[in-house]
Amino acid sequence: MSSLLETTRQALGLLLGGDPDLWQIVGISFTVSGLALAICWLPALLLGFALAYLPLPARWLWLTLLHTLQSIPTVVIGLLLYMLLSRSGPLGDWQWLFTQQGMIAGQVLIGFPVVAAMSHATFQHSDRRAFETALTLSGSRLRALRQVCHECRFGLLAAGVTAFSRIVTEVGCATLVGGNILYFTRNITTAIALETQKGAFTQGIALGMVLLALALLLNLLLALLQGRAFLRS
Repeated sequence: MSSLLETTRQALGLLLGGDPDLWQIVGISFTVSGLALAICWLPALLLGFALAYLPLPARWLWLTLLHTLQSIPTVVIGLLLYMLLSRSGPLGDWQWLFTQQGMIAGQVLIGFPVVAAMSHATFQHSDRRAFETALTLSGSRLRALRQVCHECRFGLLAAGVTAFSRIVTEVGCATLVGGNILYFTRNITTAIALETQKGAFTQGIALGMVLLALALLLNLLLALLQGRAFLRS
């Protein structure tokens, strides 16, 4: 017990002391995951809206595919990308293997079905009359879509929070595609796995604290926004 407390104290010291190696790992992790979410956010949201509001052919097949992609282990996605991006793979000329670009591509594949499925569920339970009314008044599908997104903003924000949480905490794809290269592709989860295997728990605990703090902050922010909207209504 005393050793655990001492390790936790040392981990707090790394965080509060601004350890450069630790915070570089945090910066890489947040940068990669933030870019991945930014890339997949709008296309996934548009797909979710189309599946909820438009009479697309084989809509059930699209939904089944989205839910299947959500449940695929991230290490399988990483293995697929590894084979595609390796020198002998069809995308080997891109030279994305063991790079941040490869990690971003993997996290886009992981986050896209989460945002699309959750935004579809949000739009599906919204009032369709809001879109029809906005479309009638504005005559613009884009403005009508913006109005519906505003009405569904908390569900869409929850989709973004969930997707970001999933991609920033995944380890399988990041390890295979990124290679866990220090100062380049080592992110929070791969660093935790490496330090744990070495028996050096201080940095791993410190990085785990960062993830816990991030999860708490995101959920508090979402709850605060929902609370303000409730009070205004």
